Amino acid sequence: MKQKGFTLVEVMISLFIGGLILGGVMFTFISMKVTTKDTMTIGELQESGRLAINIMQRDIEQIGFWGTFYDDSFTAVNTTVSATTIKGDCSDGTNNGSFPDLTSSSNFRTIYAKKAEGTKYPKELKCIEDAIKNTDILQLKFLQGKQLIVGSLADVQANVNYFIAEQEQAQFFRSIPDPPDTPGTPGTPGTLNINTTVWPYSHHVYYISEQEYVVNNKKFKVPILKRQRLVGDSMEEETIMEGVENMRFVFGLDTTNDSRVDTYRSIKDMNPTDWENRKGILTVQLFLLIRALQPDPGVKIKNQTYILGEGSDKRELTFTDNYRRTVFTTTIRLNNVGANLWRI
Repeated sequence: MKQKGFTLVEVMISLFIGGLILGGVMFTFISMKVTTKDTMTIGELQESGRLAINIMQRDIEQIGFWGTFYDDSFTAVNTTVSATTIKGDCSDGTNNGSFPDLTSSSNFRTIYAKKAEGTKYPKELKCIEDAIKNTDILQLKFLQGKQLIVGSLADVQANVNYFIAEQEQAQFFRSIPDPPDTPGTPGTPGTLNINTTVWPYSHHVYYISEQEYVVNNKKFKVPILKRQRLVGDSMEEETIMEGVENMRFVFGLDTTNDSRVDTYRSIKDMNPTDWENRKGILTVQLFLLIRALQPDPGVKIKNQTYILGEGSDKRELTFTDNYRRTVFTTTIRLNNVGANLWRI
């Protein structure tokens, strides 16, 4: 019986159609792969920016709260500092260390910022050696965590800094001292006045640095948000978030004593009086530039420009590489500063 096969024309047509189908499948696969990669990168940028802002916002919002201590300044009359020497303490300007300088005529600075100068200043705030030039540094001192139970003081931990507040008297210490009216062994918990509150005390400094990684025998640097944190009697360095490439702050000030923001100033426009006025800074505007950890060949845009802030004092950054970036901004209100009827 004679068998009949495909003609050459039929085979060619079949191959052509098959090629079109295969090409369509490959194009769809590649497009989905690129889209998935872009979506993951954008998601990582969003997550990094959100987490970095949340961490810093939590600290900034605590500025101005001192438990039941209601005086406007820390002086030799109303304050005792049991913890003194701090290894590698972060300080810039007068009365700006971890604890108040009771001999100084200037108010204790609970919030302070400056722009990193790079190699011109090898140690920013006398404690940071790796800050990236032209990025801002933020220094904060505040009470955080859960208030200790007055009387039992069962939550006291060793080598942790605390703050005792009693209306017109304050004390910074590293272990609970015995009150004057309660004899006992120094440094052991005693019975405190019913109007006294005790809180963990923190000193944090945020700044931008770089960290080197090795992947497949290739070295590359990643920008990171770092923090110096007071732990016991020393400042310790820790990485907070990868991918934070630049940081800038603008401060909302009340210069007319009406508890209303009437002017906004960048770091270069702030003066010592602004930092020492515990009721003057009402808001902190935060700008973060977040960068992907690895370059993306699909990014074809050259001369990418990102702006941190507004007006003539804005920080304008231009890049010609293949990294994806995005800017995050938020305004943080200092709830414990100003009058009770706080308003913008």
